[in-house]
Amino acid sequence: MKKPLILVTNDDGITAPGIRALVEVASKLGEVVVVAPDSPQSGMGHAITVSAPIRLHPVEVFEGITAYECSGTPADCVKLGRHVVLKGRRPDLCVSGINHGSNASINIIYSGTMSAAMEASLEGIPSIGFSLLDYSHNASFAASKAFIRQIMEWVLTNGMETGSLLNVNIPNLPADEIKGLKVCRQADARWVEEFTEAVDPRGQKYYWLTGRFVNDDKGEDTDISALEKGFISIVPSMHDLTNYRAMGGLKGLEAS
Repeated sequence: MKKPLILVTNDDGITAPGIRALVEVASKLGEVVVVAPDSPQSGMGHAITVSAPIRLHPVEVFEGITAYECSGTPADCVKLGRHVVLKGRRPDLCVSGINHGSNASINIIYSGTMSAAMEASLEGIPSIGFSLLDYSHNASFAASKAFIRQIMEWVLTNGMETGSLLNVNIPNLPADEIKGLKVCRQADARWVEEFTEAVDPRGQKYYWLTGRFVNDDKGEDTDISALEKGFISIVPSMHDLTNYRAMGGLKGLEAS
């Protein structure tokens, strides 16, 4: 049987430990092609490069795996992977990650990891973004691999609805302490942001973004709740941002 074609990308950069772990899993399931940023692109969201040329170079980072580093954003990587590297071949699956840190709840909006997966889903390609709740560069992904393989195998076998993708977050726990998989909704949470002000050696002010994550959603069916209880959270996500509940109340505008 023909092996499935799997496009792998991330936002932490092509040399990040997380993408190496993801490639190891994906290579056991199909033909893998990697297109990833040449430097960290965390927090880039769905940005694309339109005012500068994008560089794309083949690299030998993963033994026996076709891989390219890209000077653009995570979304750029998927676009170039789809239309330039694969030359029209359609991936059976796109996976992004494994991200160093959480992309649960509102973090999906800012996440380069999830935006790369979403870019593929815009073309109807089944897509998954994987994140581990450990921000350390030296994070261990050993406990994640079996679960990631399980999720990838399920999607390759069963497919997903056109235009949808999965946002998967993994608690930072040993494998025997992870309680399993939980399909849930995105928690209604937010960042309360602050800016630390300082002065550089030339006397110019600059600012560092800081803040704290606030979850006022007490529902037990959310990704945050699942993660706190030791489950891997799986949130089916989409790119339709329409607020359908608000449409009825705005109908009066049409007659005004």
